[in-house]
Amino acid sequence: MAEKKENKTESLKNKLFMSNKNGYFAAKKKDLEQVDSFAKGYTDFINKSKTERLFAKNMAEVARDNGFAEFDPDKKYKPGDRVYYLHRNKALILCVIGEKPVKEGVRIAAAHIDSPRIDLKPNPLYEADELALFKTHYYGGIKKYQWTTIPLAMYGVIVKADGEKIDVALGDKPDEPKFVITDLLPHLAAQQSKRT
Repeated sequence: MAEKKENKTESLKNKLFMSNKNGYFAAKKKDLEQVDSFAKGYTDFINKSKTERLFAKNMAEVARDNGFAEFDPDKKYKPGDRVYYLHRNKALILCVIGEKPVKEGVRIAAAHIDSPRIDLKPNPLYEADELALFKTHYYGGIKKYQWTTIPLAMYGVIVKADGEKIDVALGDKPDEPKFVITDLLPHLAAQQSKRT
């Protein structure tokens, strides 16, 4: 009798309660292959788009590959035309020209490029204890302690006095030097360990 009641209770529970099963285990093999393929492409894109400048540049390339043309303010566009505008090489606007005038409304989907990083302050280089050091600040929500003892790369743009721009990428290739924020050894970090 108790076993019958338990089966009835279990059956009722299965009908009434939500079951949080991982969708991965319910998916078909073909669907999982599509997910893996998308994830690999996405991961590859993120790996080569580590800064907002690289992201905007690479996304403009993806836009061109998908039928978008660079915006020309002197050109007349017709409904369905696809254009992009790369703003200061740090932001990208994609637009599909609609059928109705703008005064009747537009649809906007917006996102920002969040590139967690450590920025160098103006005149960042100084020397202390026979080491070359940088004055920095961090951006992007990662806690200070998450940056320590991991290999870092340097990306940026140098603008020379004559206006020439030089892209800098140093530290991602195996044969290049890495930048590291050292951490204190546990027996020397008594004060550091007390900090929240």
